Amino acid sequence: MAAFAGPEIERLISLLAKLPGLGPRSARRAALALLKKRDQLLNPLADALAEAARRVKTCSVCASLDTQDPCAICADGHRDPALICVVEEVGALWAMERASAFRGRYHVLGGLLSALDGVGPEALRVNGLVARATGPDVREVILALPATVDGQTTAHYLADRLAGADVAVTMLARGVPVGGELDWLDDGTIAQAMRARRPA
Repeated sequence: MAAFAGPEIERLISLLAKLPGLGPRSARRAALALLKKRDQLLNPLADALAEAARRVKTCSVCASLDTQDPCAICADGHRDPALICVVEEVGALWAMERASAFRGRYHVLGGLLSALDGVGPEALRVNGLVARATGPDVREVILALPATVDGQTTAHYLADRLAGADVAVTMLARGVPVGGELDWLDDGTIAQAMRARRPA
C-alpha cells in the first residue's frame, strides 16, 4: 500500500496497529485522534509512556508489574501469604483485584502451555511457583487459569508439578455466571455448572 502520510505518522500508525484489539483502520483513527488533540492526548500519552518505560518493573516474587519490587501486593502485610493464586498474565491479576474477592498473593505464569505454539514448561514461570509453594507458609495454590484446552492442560501440568508440595491445589469454579440465562449459555458451561453444583 502506498504511503499517504509522512514517515513519522506511518510509524505511529504501524506501532499502534501492533496493540491488541487495534487493526490498521483502528490504528489510523487512533493516530488521527492523537494528532488532532496533541496538547490534550498526544503529549500526555507520550509522557506517560516514557514514565512507564522508565519506572515500571517486573516483581521478582510474583512477576506482576509495578513501580516497586517487590510489588505492592507482595509487600502488603495484610494479605494472606498462605494463599497463592496462579494467573496466566498480569491482566488476569488485575481482573481478580477488581473483583476484590481474593486477599492472598499471586503468581503470574507468563502464558500457558501450548503444543501448537511451541510453548513448553521452560517458557513459563513454573519453577518459581514450585519453589514458592514448598515454602513453610503456603497451604493452598489456586489455579485461576482460562477454561480453554491450553488452560486446562497447564492446570493439569501444574497440579502434577505441585503434587510433591504439602499444599492443596484448587481451581476456580466454573459454571453459570451471575445474571446468566441458561438459554444463552453454551453446552460446556452448563455441563460444568452441573458438575460443580453445591448445596442450596
